[in-house]
Amino acid sequence: MEGTNLAVMFGWASTGRFWDSAPGFSASAQFNGKCVKWLRMKPATLSPAFCGGNTARLSFAAIATLAASLVNGVPARGADLMQTIERVKPSIVGVGTFLKMRSPTVRFVGTGFVVADGRHVVTNAHVVARPLDTDKKEIHLVLVSKGGEPQPREAELIAVDRDHDLALLKFTGEPLPALTLGDSASVREGQQLAFTGFPIGMVLGFHPATHRGMVSAITPVALPGITAKQLSARSISRIRDSAYRVFQLDGTAYPGNSGSPVYDPADGTVYGIVNSVFIQGTREAAVSRPSGITYAIPGIYIRELLRAGKLPGFE
Repeated sequence: MEGTNLAVMFGWASTGRFWDSAPGFSASAQFNGKCVKWLRMKPATLSPAFCGGNTARLSFAAIATLAASLVNGVPARGADLMQTIERVKPSIVGVGTFLKMRSPTVRFVGTGFVVADGRHVVTNAHVVARPLDTDKKEIHLVLVSKGGEPQPREAELIAVDRDHDLALLKFTGEPLPALTLGDSASVREGQQLAFTGFPIGMVLGFHPATHRGMVSAITPVALPGITAKQLSARSISRIRDSAYRVFQLDGTAYPGNSGSPVYDPADGTVYGIVNSVFIQGTREAAVSRPSGITYAIPGIYIRELLRAGKLPGFE
């Protein structure tokens, strides 16, 4: 569908608005089996309580003093993170599928981030695991931000590493800023990292959110589904051969965060990718009763994926 005009398919009018040109129209998509909506952002306005009436007026000197105290009170690392988030957010995309005859037409599944030449996205293999309905012309899709609004880009699945839950997509259109991959072997327990993505999918709108977490452990990956009755010489050998170490973070991620980059708060260097959250009970418990335990795949496997995709600079 290289020549297909996605703007027309999405009902994206010449005004540049997404899905509909009518003022006040709320876009909708599907996430985790449920239909969700988000409204376009409107200019922020001050409430009447702060705009007049009997509210006390602050002098210029008082405002200057307050501003200085706020600036001076921001720790250096906090200031670094604010600047880093501004650099990272343009590289964060939503990942899902598009099917014209479906309602809603877009099904949001997870998060991804731009790498390499600016036209490739890394996400989790489980985010793109469901087979496409090719008979009905369903396609992979990434949603990029344009002026704070979601813009659809058709995408192609280039490479998959199911053992490490990684996938590589290539999208159409103009390139986006790519994030830099660091040496994940240098990460140590106690190190502070951040991750940015779409928690709970589009329920909170198309606005990437950032969370921080400490590397609480570097631990062998958990392999669920093996019970004592299932253990055999073959299964034990498979577990031993496929086990690898992952980062355990004390930051809280949610289902929509799958595929979020895990990076250094100081400069945005990526050291891993969020792929799972520890939950007790049902899937809904990840939202209603979050454990605060998140797992991330180390970046060394992202590099291997890019080599498998034969991207320039990763041969």
